[in-house]
Amino acid sequence: MDSIQQHFTETLAAQNIEINEQQLEQFEGYYQELITWNEKMNLTGITDRDQVYNKHFYDSISLAFYMDLNEIQTLADIGSGAGFPGIPLKIIFPHIQLRIIDSLNKRIQFLQSVVNRLGLQNVELIHGRAEEWGQKEGYRDHHDLVTARAVAKLSVLNEFCLPFVKTGGTFAAMKGIDPAEEIQHAFRSLGLLKGKVREVHHFQLPVEESDRHIILINKEAATPARYPRKAGTPMKEPLG
Repeated sequence: MDSIQQHFTETLAAQNIEINEQQLEQFEGYYQELITWNEKMNLTGITDRDQVYNKHFYDSISLAFYMDLNEIQTLADIGSGAGFPGIPLKIIFPHIQLRIIDSLNKRIQFLQSVVNRLGLQNVELIHGRAEEWGQKEGYRDHHDLVTARAVAKLSVLNEFCLPFVKTGGTFAAMKGIDPAEEIQHAFRSLGLLKGKVREVHHFQLPVEESDRHIILINKEAATPARYPRKAGTPMKEPLG
């Protein structure tokens, strides 16, 4: 274990998250795949190893500081990009059945390479639009937890993500800057999509102390049939 892995392990242990040697090897394999693929496609602007561990891996796992992911069976990560937060959460909580939906097929190919290299089980990688898959049986109103990290404004994210959450489940929107204004603008979309803000958590990343916020939203009833609207509409005409 080198100094970067040591720091990663210690900062997670401070949040009562233990990581074993196999999981450390998986994170290192993930980092190597990310850097290799990033040379031929734009996955991330963050490539320094210590920064990837901090700003991507630790940041993704931070959701588990505020929710008991041992109780989560099904997780859908919408617009996952390079696999954040879904893949790091899957590494730490291997029992979770993970679905990742992303609109760019090249990113799905990268994620398949990561899943293969890390030997992850029960991961479904879907190339498609959230608006279309959110209408499909077996996906709609189905998941214990749905995540989105730095994808869009909350008024848009709600329409992308809440349709995938089962009644009684949680949508976790992971943000950087203070989302108070976004939440205010998303009030109408929350009402239409049967969501209610439960908690907003603020913390700072280790070392650089940049701000992070996690918005936890309860799904209180099934998604009305008209949502999500057709592909492209939520971005053009947010429910704000």
